[in-house]
Amino acid sequence: MSILVTGGTGYIGSHTIVELLEAGFDVIVVDNLSNSSEDVIDRIEKITGKDLSFYNIDLLNKKALDLIFHENSIEAVIHFAGYKAVGESVQLPLKYYQNNIISTLNMCEVMEKYGVYNLIFSSSATVYGYPERLPLDETCSTSALNPYGRTKLMIEEILTDLSNSNRKWRIALLRYFNPVGAHNSGLIGEKPNGTPNNLMPYITQVASGKLEKLYVFGGDYPSKDGTGVRDYIHVVDLALGHLKALKKIDILSGIEAFNLGTGIGYSVLEVIETFEEASKVKIPYEIVSRRFGDTGICYANPVKANKHLNWYAERDLFEMCKSAWDWENTREFISI
Repeated sequence: MSILVTGGTGYIGSHTIVELLEAGFDVIVVDNLSNSSEDVIDRIEKITGKDLSFYNIDLLNKKALDLIFHENSIEAVIHFAGYKAVGESVQLPLKYYQNNIISTLNMCEVMEKYGVYNLIFSSSATVYGYPERLPLDETCSTSALNPYGRTKLMIEEILTDLSNSNRKWRIALLRYFNPVGAHNSGLIGEKPNGTPNNLMPYITQVASGKLEKLYVFGGDYPSKDGTGVRDYIHVVDLALGHLKALKKIDILSGIEAFNLGTGIGYSVLEVIETFEEASKVKIPYEIVSRRFGDTGICYANPVKANKHLNWYAERDLFEMCKSAWDWENTREFISI
């Protein structure tokens, strides 16, 4: 079975491709390398000992995407491609709506043309907005607090309309919580451009001396220590969630959403403490005012994915921190 992976050289995409190849799937990767580099392909092939096909194209180029489907026998698509920085989306909303939504429309139109109806979409817990209750389950109301989150929610709604219009579609919406960590090979991991937007790569760059200290946004939330609480999930567990969804896609009824999280909420200070334990490095930090658009406490109810996908998050916070630190220490010195 050939699987098309869009955005496959990115953080989550690259880890998912490793799991796909090791499970015996043939993989075709599409990426425009706007937030990644082609050497990730070499690293994936080194980890797995297997080859894959790579196309450097933009999904906004519908003709190029059509040619890929013409040249390959594709049976399912895992769609990661899209801009993902919350702060940037607030500053440049049109960029996010143009790229994330139109690229998805192009992909779905080409899929329909070639009779490919199995789709796994990289969604996000941001579609829940301010949580109406905790833990969050898939029946909770949805909203969005920023343009990035709105693109995810709008795409979910588009895919729901698509599924309703044609019952051949089998679509899994995977709502990620907070992916962290890296592959145990040390060859792939999160590599943000510029100053990190997410907590873990910010911590690792403080630990390595690239940044002076960590700024903790908010110390007055209704949590045990006043800092924000999130559900952190190891990126390999997240990647395995895509593999489980792919293996179950044929028995899905139309479109289904699944939370991929551990079901455990950790505060920022708890993450710092665990990272210090895993790395043996002290993390200087300063608590500053809340950041606009952040929710105070957010964690998943993953029971639906447990039950219907037979998927469980297995790696704990210590392992997440340890693998992130190992990746930070090796990523600039690896030669393929």
